[in-house]
Amino acid sequence: MEEHDAQPDPQTVTADDVATRAGVSRWTVARAFKKDGSISEKSRKKVMQAVEELGYVPDLLAASLASDRSNLVALLVDDFDNPHKLVMLERLTRILRAAGCGTLLVNMLGEDDAPDALLLASQRRVDAAVLIGTQFNDSIRQTALGARRVKKLIVFARASASPDTISIGCDDVEAMGEITRHIIARGYQRPMFLAGPDTESTRLMRKEAFLRLWAESKGGPAPDVVHLPRYAQTDGYNGLLAYLKSRPSAALPDVVICENDVLALGAIDAIRHGMGLRVPQDIAVTGFDDIPIAASPAYDLTTYRQPITQMAHALVKVLDGGSRADLVLPGQFIARSSG
Repeated sequence: MEEHDAQPDPQTVTADDVATRAGVSRWTVARAFKKDGSISEKSRKKVMQAVEELGYVPDLLAASLASDRSNLVALLVDDFDNPHKLVMLERLTRILRAAGCGTLLVNMLGEDDAPDALLLASQRRVDAAVLIGTQFNDSIRQTALGARRVKKLIVFARASASPDTISIGCDDVEAMGEITRHIIARGYQRPMFLAGPDTESTRLMRKEAFLRLWAESKGGPAPDVVHLPRYAQTDGYNGLLAYLKSRPSAALPDVVICENDVLALGAIDAIRHGMGLRVPQDIAVTGFDDIPIAASPAYDLTTYRQPITQMAHALVKVLDGGSRADLVLPGQFIARSSG
């Protein structure tokens, strides 16, 4: 029997065992597991064949301690009421994994939990913490950066006023320009805007963009704005229904511009089932995000699709040492029958 046929204990297989089986150095084995490692394709194939034969699993923690990267990214999320977060997480985790990065999902339990969530991320020695939600204020971010708890703080799908973070998001101004031009072309005269929490840090720019563009195009009184405490369908339903019931029938809006799709779904239900009115004949509705249910016949929602795939690839470039400038990307307007 040849010497290399002896099988080491699967529980104790080391990189040295792989190197012996493949007939290469231990450092060649290490380079084979690096995304940009300097190694020939022939040597890589020999190493990977030995890895498969021996059942070797590299110690990623030990490897990260020997370099300045862990290839682990923390995703901090605080609003699972919004189904668009699931779309984001699916796309982000898939693209990050393809780029050789693992992910740590932290479900933040409220604004007071943010410091502990960031500490949890730092204890795992992540390369970056990606903030996906509404409850990350500037003081929390500054504390995290000042204590060097995380290497990079990236605000995903929202804008940030902090110069120490990197924002990657949809071009809200261009998006609201398309929505505004659409509702003007359809002849709507009395819009109102249904928004989520009115935060002062990580925020969307959709409300500000719409109000400015409407004023520039139509003039007159500013459209009403209703802020809701959460991006949840029940909040969209209850918030819009209360607003509509407080108005005389002659002063009802003819179109409701919603800050995202989940609010728009609640708004449509409030118009139809709470007020007994028709969409779009009595009141039209537009959304933002293009979540999967938006295309269902029950809602057929006019909306704007965020470029999540492109945003995720941009995140990978930032992790690889790319530009530290904020980045906004164009999405796609989706016209359907709701507005």
